[in-house]
Amino acid sequence: MTVPQIFDRGELLKKRSRIYQSSEPCDFLWAWVGQQITDRLAEIKRTFPTALEIGTHTPHNIQTEWKNISSIETLFQMDLVSQGVRRNTFLIGDEEYLPFGPQTLDLALSNLTLHSVNDLPGTLIQIRSALKADGFFCAALFGGETLWQLKEAISQTELSRKNGLSPRIFPFADKQQMGSLMQRAGFALPVIDSDILTVTYPDIYKLMHDLRGMGESNIIQQRDKSYPGRHFFDDIQTYYAQHFSDKDHLLEAHFEIIFITGWAPHSSQQKPLRPGSAKNRLADALNTSEIGTGEKT
Repeated sequence: MTVPQIFDRGELLKKRSRIYQSSEPCDFLWAWVGQQITDRLAEIKRTFPTALEIGTHTPHNIQTEWKNISSIETLFQMDLVSQGVRRNTFLIGDEEYLPFGPQTLDLALSNLTLHSVNDLPGTLIQIRSALKADGFFCAALFGGETLWQLKEAISQTELSRKNGLSPRIFPFADKQQMGSLMQRAGFALPVIDSDILTVTYPDIYKLMHDLRGMGESNIIQQRDKSYPGRHFFDDIQTYYAQHFSDKDHLLEAHFEIIFITGWAPHSSQQKPLRPGSAKNRLADALNTSEIGTGEKT
């Protein structure tokens, strides 16, 4: 089956090359997400000798925490392009074609990179296959509520100026979709949760500057590549300021971060009980009376 090419991966490679060459990367979201992954690893009382970080966004000090918490002996880092000084085992590779064989990793992590792959179901299947039995996977992706204010401001401006819409904001997945994809990929005990971070900006130009600094500007294949002109962006700024400003007249931008975790199946893991096998009534546990439905069983 042919996978739809939603994202221009060649353009993504160019953008990552630029941000990794920058002396001042815009890494505040990567640092926050990296710390959230640290907290999740700290709750797991076991070791992961061989680990992979898919992408290289996480600051070095947080990677060091990962290695100490999980007793990681070898931390592979994989990205589309090389980035500065490497302190771990680095290889150039594509998230869509993982260069790891079956059951070679104890742990796989990803910090805000998987939302721009064209075949996310296939990538998740590859990750699960690369994990050893009872191996752990933890990743963060941008969710569907990300930049909804900017999306509305752009849409309303395009409708008023051009009488039509062009794809400018990523089609991010939501939690329900990610849960289904994790189950489809064969992960055991999947957990999906999310946080919404509100970041304020003086204007949309600073917001777009940060998006470029994160390598998160538009890479949709069907994007309009022509420059719409300064007046177009001024109109977006006007709409955004009128509808999404806080009490200090700063523009609010939401970033929804979806966290997904799951395990490669293993016989020691908990299994759901067979329907009808419960030995205690829920009504007894809640200290209440059971009300029947009138159905005969």
